[in-house]
Amino acid sequence: MIPVLTSVMLDTRRALKDGSFPVRLRLTYQRQRKYYNTSYSLSEAEFSKVQAEKPKGKYKELQIAFQAIEQKAIGIIRNLDVFTFELFEKKYLNAAVRNDVFAAFENQVKKLVEEGRVGTASSYESASFSLLSFIQKEPLTRNKGLSRAKAIEKREMLLKKRKPLAYGAITVDFLMRYEKWMLQNGNSITTIGIYLRALRAIYNNAIAAGEVNTELYPFGKRKYQIPSGRNVKKALTLADIEKIFSYQPATENEGRARDLWIFSYLCNGINVKDIARLKYNQLDREKITFIRAKTERTSRQNIKAITAMRTPEIDEIINKWGNKPVYRDAYVFPLLEPELSAEKERAKIQHATKTINKYIKRVAAAVGIEKNVSTYTARHSFSTVLKRAGAPIELISESLGHSNLKTTESYLDTFEDNVKKQYAARLTAFNAGKI
Repeated sequence: MIPVLTSVMLDTRRALKDGSFPVRLRLTYQRQRKYYNTSYSLSEAEFSKVQAEKPKGKYKELQIAFQAIEQKAIGIIRNLDVFTFELFEKKYLNAAVRNDVFAAFENQVKKLVEEGRVGTASSYESASFSLLSFIQKEPLTRNKGLSRAKAIEKREMLLKKRKPLAYGAITVDFLMRYEKWMLQNGNSITTIGIYLRALRAIYNNAIAAGEVNTELYPFGKRKYQIPSGRNVKKALTLADIEKIFSYQPATENEGRARDLWIFSYLCNGINVKDIARLKYNQLDREKITFIRAKTERTSRQNIKAITAMRTPEIDEIINKWGNKPVYRDAYVFPLLEPELSAEKERAKIQHATKTINKYIKRVAAAVGIEKNVSTYTARHSFSTVLKRAGAPIELISESLGHSNLKTTESYLDTFEDNVKKQYAARLTAFNAGKI
């Protein structure tokens, strides 16, 4: 059998616009040669460094990536009963589609939308678009100043120019440059972490499916570690919470926003999505029981029901703003309607959240609270007030619906200054022999 010769080479016949040359897979069979594109392009000097006996840094990573491309081609050739370029191309091009990070993102977004997880799908879509903008050297300014039509037009333009992104191209150096680029374009560490965790999940799926060699994996210790934003303390003091409780609303919108914020605070920091989905059949005389929409799918093997004890304040809010008449299968609050699509439900929840935040900020300003108050503040305030009251962290974790204590610890705020002063005074009294 005549052997098929394979090699990954630099095609210097025609330079690209930036002066580099495309890296291609070359097959030679019966004196006939064919070339297949990869997602890489390098200068001659860079390619020479990749071919060195002991390349370092990104050149070592590129060498591993090129070896993976060649090994994949060799594996396809070995499994062919009879070699022809046509049969090889059919197998190789299908493998190339599987080796495209952007294609994997598209498939994941479609899957999430089908599951009704449109919020997560939107996050994955944003991560993919961010990576595309980085590769195409487009500034990512969150489309500030652009109309929606112009923003869509810009996205479509980038997508038309999109080329496959091989998993082997996601190296430690690539990720470091992407992080630097994101920061230069005004993105926070938190946003970078969200996008790169999505990319890591895509990469892990590909490894689990046997589509990527684990040696190429760029994440983890001694490789690239995804940054985590420092937790900004969002909890209010008890004095500020009391101000919100005591405030006399100037308008109905302020009253509704204030009461739903208080409802969230008293019901274990329940978020707006779970408030909107709450039905009367989840209420009994003493408590409210619900499952967080956020963990409904991600924790199917260990779904935790959250129980919030009913109080007179909670009952008053339900009586004032709840749907009437009361039916067991009806939503408690008029934020959603039955049989909504996942997209329409998300839009209504986003609108409700935006409205509550708009008016609770007015309430906070009116009572002299200087912190940025939002629906999220209610959740952090609930957990932090429990901590300050001496509640065990296990109880706080269960009340929040967390799967582990580390997540709960990140929610817990520092103690108020007056508490610190009390303990400092005790230390002083102890040193003076007064205790």
